[in-house]
Amino acid sequence: MRKIASAFLALLLATLLGTAANPNPGYARVISAGHVEGVLPDGSAYVMDVPTNWNGTVLLYSHGYVPDGASNPARNAPSEAVRTALLDAGYAQIGSAYPETGWVVEGAMPAQLGTLNEFQARFGVARRTIAWGTSMGGMITTGFAERHGRFFDGTIAMCGLEQGSVANWNNALDTLFAIRTLLAPGSTAPLVRLPDQATAIASAAELTAALDVAQTSPQGRARIALAAALRNTPAWTNPAQPEPDANDHDTAQRNQFGALRQFLQTGLTWRQEAEAHASGNMSWNTGVDYARMLANSAIRKQVEAHYRQSGLSLRDDLAALAAAPRITADPAAVAYMIRNISFTGGLTTPMMSIHTTGDPQVPVQTEQAYAEAVTDAGRSRLLRQAYVHRAGHCTFTAGEMLAAVRTLEHRISTGQWPDTGPLTLNRLAEEWDPAATHDYVTYSPGPYPRPFHLHR
Repeated sequence: MRKIASAFLALLLATLLGTAANPNPGYARVISAGHVEGVLPDGSAYVMDVPTNWNGTVLLYSHGYVPDGASNPARNAPSEAVRTALLDAGYAQIGSAYPETGWVVEGAMPAQLGTLNEFQARFGVARRTIAWGTSMGGMITTGFAERHGRFFDGTIAMCGLEQGSVANWNNALDTLFAIRTLLAPGSTAPLVRLPDQATAIASAAELTAALDVAQTSPQGRARIALAAALRNTPAWTNPAQPEPDANDHDTAQRNQFGALRQFLQTGLTWRQEAEAHASGNMSWNTGVDYARMLANSAIRKQVEAHYRQSGLSLRDDLAALAAAPRITADPAAVAYMIRNISFTGGLTTPMMSIHTTGDPQVPVQTEQAYAEAVTDAGRSRLLRQAYVHRAGHCTFTAGEMLAAVRTLEHRISTGQWPDTGPLTLNRLAEEWDPAATHDYVTYSPGPYPRPFHLHR
């Protein structure tokens, strides 16, 4: 692994120093021989763990979204179980808290690279450097794979927003737009250009109340299913509950209702945080054909069954969506989200991604969006994707995550991908974590509802 170029570091440190926010920036405290905690010049706390039997590999972990006001400690692993297993196996692990909370992709990437530089200054250049992350951290990791691959031997994106920022916020708008149009006709609850958290909370409360009322009638449940289909919200959303049978549309709809209810609690408040970073509205639905979007949805048949049962006309509701006043974006805010961060598919280092099939927060179809981008960019040889048959967001076992590490290491060592089929991955997961049940499966996600590819 090459050391980070001095010219890039000079620019990076200038950026960090220019945004210093910590009263005691730039300090490091050695807690024990291999455990270091510190603060970068931009105020980002970081943590490093290096075992006495270090094998020469360091993993840079990027964590997921932290809402404004929430606790935000530095993290260097997806879980304590994973951190302990990797330390026992000789891996060094590092990571930062990022300089602030909310949609902080712009500051997160320099902070993470700054953490890697601090590690190199203290412990030397690693034999092998791997970036990995979960949720928004998976998206950040994909950004490293496309934009800063020269600093990494490989990357692992787990449950990531692989559709990129613009597509993410666009598709979130689609669901909000359908809920307001079909369940709260006449509502003026703002969906974009939210000036403050109070406005976002009030809008979410109004739409949640409409959602709750709709759930009490067959007609309302059909419309909720339609809104869920535009986001590809899965039928199975909670790993603590059994997976519904393929034709159990009622249970599927109840699960989707719960997922949409949770989505409303965060979809608008997080959007307001993101709009504050972008200085405007970064999403639009002008020109969007919602009938076509439904036709490509993984749960289209469920929606059609609910409409038949309700007696409503699906065609009429799709016409209502088509006729409703559309929302335009602010070009500068879109440009901000392209920078922070949307994808070309132009991988510059090997990447493995893993995703649960029943993810209600970041639907699994995001992986298809990224696979299309990578294929169009001619970089498919650098990407492998694998799927775990489980509900929930980032609900991997420790063994499933560690199996991805082993698989990527084989690719780095040999220049060739090993078998990434479910039997092999489950065997690797069991070797790491024999007490858990692992469930990699053969799976091919459907199309993402509204992809946004920079190369097109």
